[in-house]
Amino acid sequence: MRGQIGSFYKLFYTLDIFTSYWIDYGVEKAWGSRLVARQWQIPIGVQLLPAGLLGLGMFTLKESVRWLTAEGRHEEAWRSLQWIRADSSAATETEMEEIRAGAEQESREREGFSFKELYAPWSHLKRVITAVAIFTAQQATGATAIAYFGPQYFKLLIGNDQTRSLLLTGIFGAVKVAACGTFVFFVAENINRKQILIWGAAFMAVCQITTAAVVTDVPRPASGDITSGGIATVALIYLFVIAYNFSWGPLPWPFVSEIFPTRIREPGIAIGVSSQWLFNFVFSVATPYMITNLGW
Repeated sequence: MRGQIGSFYKLFYTLDIFTSYWIDYGVEKAWGSRLVARQWQIPIGVQLLPAGLLGLGMFTLKESVRWLTAEGRHEEAWRSLQWIRADSSAATETEMEEIRAGAEQESREREGFSFKELYAPWSHLKRVITAVAIFTAQQATGATAIAYFGPQYFKLLIGNDQTRSLLLTGIFGAVKVAACGTFVFFVAENINRKQILIWGAAFMAVCQITTAAVVTDVPRPASGDITSGGIATVALIYLFVIAYNFSWGPLPWPFVSEIFPTRIREPGIAIGVSSQWLFNFVFSVATPYMITNLGW
């Protein structure tokens, strides 16, 4: 179930982005240009609620059963598992024994680990490079840039209509959730990982190249105008994000966790995910300048 459960990270990520888009749209519809400050104060303020619930909720959680077991704190681990399962039956005891056996095996395999092992032998270094490349490529698809700067992108396509660009961004978010949810529940464990990444990248490339071609050929519409070129480019972006959420969106998370042996899995995944957030930052900083200066 690793592919499916690992992809849940991306599903909830897209669900939260979807929620934020519609909050932005609702604020724009409610106050528009009358109270401009509200348009950023309310969306940012709303974020304090889930953040506060998360922070306070952490005080009610038990420590990880597997971590306690690895640390030799077996009584605490057993109480934690009972709390998670709300049960102390024979099935829970069997699960506890499986966790202990797994933790002991992992401890033996990681004994004497050194970070030098990440780049020697070559097989380990190749895995680390693959993890970094997969997450860097995920950001290089442009999906994160579109997610962060959706309204600015749609303004380039439909004209300077703030309400309509936020509406299109909200629909964009709904498409993301539907596509990612379909992938997680029905596709994640049924299709070859490598083939999904290859065909997803190819389909996204076709959508983006076609979008660029249409935008260069069709003049930017005036505010409020709807043109066939604008409809076509919006549709292409929606198709692009469907392909992304069937491939490069959710899949790198379980994929990277599966390519490392137990001995180097934790630091290997950490390096891969660090590259994901590094290039997330790079493209987030660069995108506004690209929108302003590149045009099509």
